[in-house]
Amino acid sequence: MEMIENQRAALKQQENRLRDAVSYALEIAAQAGASAEVAVTKVKGLSVSTRLKEVENVEFNNDGALGISVYAGHCKGNSSTSDLSEAAIKNAVQAALAIAKYTSPDNCAGLADRDLIAFEAPELDLYHPSDLDTEQALNLALAAESAALDYDRRIVNSNGAAFNSHQGIRVYGNSYGMLQSYLSSRYSISCSLIGADGGELETDYEYSLSRRAEALDAPQLVGENAAKKVIARLNPRKISTRQAPVLFLNDVATGIIGHLATAISGGSLYRKSSFLLDHLGQQVLPHWFQISERPHLSGQLASSPFDSEGVQTVAREIIDKGILQTYLLTSYSARKLGMRSTGHAGGIHNWLVRPNSTGGLPALLRQMGSGLLVTDLMGQGVNMVTGDYSRGASGFWVERGEIQYPVAEITIAGQLGDMLANIAAAGDDIELRSNIQTGSLLVESMKISGS
Repeated sequence: MEMIENQRAALKQQENRLRDAVSYALEIAAQAGASAEVAVTKVKGLSVSTRLKEVENVEFNNDGALGISVYAGHCKGNSSTSDLSEAAIKNAVQAALAIAKYTSPDNCAGLADRDLIAFEAPELDLYHPSDLDTEQALNLALAAESAALDYDRRIVNSNGAAFNSHQGIRVYGNSYGMLQSYLSSRYSISCSLIGADGGELETDYEYSLSRRAEALDAPQLVGENAAKKVIARLNPRKISTRQAPVLFLNDVATGIIGHLATAISGGSLYRKSSFLLDHLGQQVLPHWFQISERPHLSGQLASSPFDSEGVQTVAREIIDKGILQTYLLTSYSARKLGMRSTGHAGGIHNWLVRPNSTGGLPALLRQMGSGLLVTDLMGQGVNMVTGDYSRGASGFWVERGEIQYPVAEITIAGQLGDMLANIAAAGDDIELRSNIQTGSLLVESMKISGS
């Protein structure tokens, strides 16, 4: 407990020093007659890894930098420094001011609108220090890998196991007088394995992720689950080309919803590089489909009191009854579109996909009947302009609601707009390790290309 309190006190002291650094940078910019925004992210951590029950790597990191953007009229200049002495900060501000002199004016450049700024920020319980030392961290990684290697003779090799611990400070300030900061922590255990059973080698992994070290899954469970996943993939079959339902496992389904997020982001929209251009207020998903954004959930991995431009994050509906309710806008993209920032500079915050199915994955398999369960996707065959979708996949063939055998070397293809519109079910097997919290998603029909 004493070690934890010492960590907390040390990080708070460092937070205060970083706030002073941000304030100083803003003061120098103001003296030059420029508006500015300054951000510092400082991360201190421990990463350890093992392979074949031997210690492979122990790494300590203590990284951070101050970044500043100045606006002289509508001309912008950027600079950064990892040296936080007053002299270095002053040089960085002067460098940004010099760059701004040679930058073409852009009427959309500038600080976020003042009335959107988070002058007050909620406490979101994002920081949980741990008293784990290097030896204990290594023991966690070793326990995960040992459990995996001892689980079954078909686990023939290991890519390793790892434990990571990171504690960070985020400070942001701008010329409006906003100066906010918060502490955060993140811990993970992972294990990656190789298996064989007379055929080709197969690999898979498992991990646990949390803001609290004590909330991580037991390392033995992480290792055993990794082993189970590898064993299930052994001796995959090829299947013939066909049209069939496709069920995306929850951690893969986050990527499908992620494509939606990309398509409705301001950068894609003002560049006219989105298949959902001009779809605000239109039906893009089934009438029952709901996506809510909740940035202020206590202790969640994607919670944040403000975005990277200092804009207050707010709860909102992204999709309501299948209808697109909002775009995802930064200050710049909002001005390009004649709209206002939605607080999405830096990404999205706790998207919650509401399930319409209970009973987890087994219920979705029964609903699908016969089709493909996708557990892994490969390649980059996604065209965000047209929505054309074609990616390598592996997983399991399902008949009568039961998994029959693993499949590999197949391609699934469709059009993202159609895929979203034809989601038949969203499961309650929610993936919690992502900024998109969704269960498995069942798409009514896709082209599956096999042998």
